[in-house]
Amino acid sequence: MAVNQDYELPCGRELETVWARLDEVGTGHADEHELTCPHCGTARASLLALREATQELVAEPDPAPPDLVGRIMSAVRAEVRRGQMLDLGTPEAGGVEVSEQAVAVVLRYAADAAGDVRARRVRVRTVGVDDGGASRVEVELTLAVRLGNAHGGDSLARVRELVTAAAAARVGLLMEKLDLLVEDVYEDAE
Repeated sequence: MAVNQDYELPCGRELETVWARLDEVGTGHADEHELTCPHCGTARASLLALREATQELVAEPDPAPPDLVGRIMSAVRAEVRRGQMLDLGTPEAGGVEVSEQAVAVVLRYAADAAGDVRARRVRVRTVGVDDGGASRVEVELTLAVRLGNAHGGDSLARVRELVTAAAAARVGLLMEKLDLLVEDVYEDAE
């Protein structure tokens, strides 16, 4: 059974690749990345649960609804897209978490506010926890710059300022590192 939609995990590996290697990993033939990557581990666990549920449905005498596998895969993809959960520091008892995907949306919106740039892809990676229990993160943000932007350096400095401020003020995360990668240009009509 093949996964029909390409989806790249935060570690850079395609979900379809994780699916294709389920049996290899299950028989002890995992590569080094598969042994240590939490993103692949989470995706693999979800896909194994999906495969087990699907096999149980196939074994049942009543036919499954024709769209059942598609609905299950949509649910799995939605869970994978949320990404890892990040701990937020709080003075109150208990913890507060936010998904990497939600953080990415906030940071992308902050970058777009800089003008003459458009945020493309945001990758958030946890690198530790501070004394208050909040996750320390590294962020990689890819951008497109408006064609004819004569002040590209100023625009990137503004992006860095806005994204750093949004991570701290809007989310409550301490950003250890912010990599800005310009990968494209766009025209005003786009």
